Amino acid sequence: MADLLNAINVTRGVSLTECGRIADTFSTRLVGLLRDKRLAHGEGLWIRHCNSIHSIGMHFIFDAIFLDKNLRVVHLVREMKPWRASKIVLSADSVLEVPAGLITHSATELGDQFEMRKDIGPDEA
Repeated sequence: MADLLNAINVTRGVSLTECGRIADTFSTRLVGLLRDKRLAHGEGLWIRHCNSIHSIGMHFIFDAIFLDKNLRVVHLVREMKPWRASKIVLSADSVLEVPAGLITHSATELGDQFEMRKDIGPDEA
């Protein structure tokens, strides 16, 4: 099993994912969330080396948090619907896709500082 991602909004003191995934290869970035039917609480996808996203072919709404190289929030997309594309955010280096409504629920705002922790999956412990 792959490493699990724990994405923490340090500014707000809240964890947004406990069992997120990381997309940092051509194939994982290409597939993204296309195979998922939904994102459950604690799930998410951190797309590395990315400054825009799309939801073409997706079947659910999600939130997107754009982060710069220092993991500071530089752009937010609330409730991105299927078959849409985000704007290109030149200052972004990665995007964290999380369940719809989580930006509001976590009070995440522009300028917030994130920390990404990789945890070993249960099959590797």
